Amino acid sequence: MPRPPKLATFPAIRGALKFYQICSIITGTMLLLLVGEMVMKYAFSLELFLGGSGGFLWWAPVVEGPEGSESTGDGFNLSLGILVAHGWFYVVYLISCFRVWSLMRWNLLRLAMLAAGGIVPLLSFFMEARVAREVKQYLTEREQAELHSGAEHSTLTHAIPTENQR
Repeated sequence: MPRPPKLATFPAIRGALKFYQICSIITGTMLLLLVGEMVMKYAFSLELFLGGSGGFLWWAPVVEGPEGSESTGDGFNLSLGILVAHGWFYVVYLISCFRVWSLMRWNLLRLAMLAAGGIVPLLSFFMEARVAREVKQYLTEREQAELHSGAEHSTLTHAIPTENQR
């Protein structure tokens, strides 16, 4: 069983948790955009473009060419941009997962579940809520326990007479 986190790391855990929450929401949103883009590309043979001959934002057909699927659009390929942005931000998300995981001293299976949040659509939103709730609850309970155990063992509290001792 892993050792519990040290009290001195609690501020770092809170910071890592906030970073994880932000990354989780961005990654989940990017993943949903990516899924939508893939549905449009592979089910309807369309790619999203920004600018070019079709206007500000438009769908261009994807045709089968000699080397596979080829886009017919000009301008910035927003479909490809979504794919690349999600890929790079997933790396940042993994770093945030690793930071929370290592500070909380969880097992390896927990890290795998956190990492899956950026791969399985909608999972990052559920994982973010659950992890935030569990970590905040753990930190609060641990701080309360330390506060009460510290007060019981303090020499100051034993030296001060109370109503019952007078």
